[in-house]
Amino acid sequence: MKSSFKIFLKANERIFINGAVIRVDRKVSLELLNDVQFLLENHVLQAEDATTPLRQLYFIVQVMVMSPNDKETALPLFRESLPALIEAFSNPKVLSDLKHVDRLVRESKYYEALKTIRGLYEVEAEILGSTPMSIGMLGAGAPLKQAAAG
Repeated sequence: MKSSFKIFLKANERIFINGAVIRVDRKVSLELLNDVQFLLENHVLQAEDATTPLRQLYFIVQVMVMSPNDKETALPLFRESLPALIEAFSNPKVLSDLKHVDRLVRESKYYEALKTIRGLYEVEAEILGSTPMSIGMLGAGAPLKQAAAG
């Protein structure tokens, strides 16, 4: 993160900063002056919405931001999921961005990692096409490679 980062929040909006949930009662701007892990409320993915491989990866990284005490549980899941995704996808943009996400997570730059993953949702939707959106992480490789090739 840059040395300073300005965030604008609407009334009753929440932001998650270093595991704390903060709700503002009026329109406000916050300037984060040092490196913190944060997630805006409108970027929070609910567990039931983690229905595609990339959304599942997003949810794992999101846990690292929203619940720092669970980071040691989430990190091994990330380390298992990422290679499976790299194996499953053949799209060059997805592969490049997943490798970038790996670097960002290693550097604890979770906000940037989440932003990169969100940027892949549209590509993933195109690749999956008519494939059911509830594909799980395990066993997803074959359908994704077939969809990407076709």
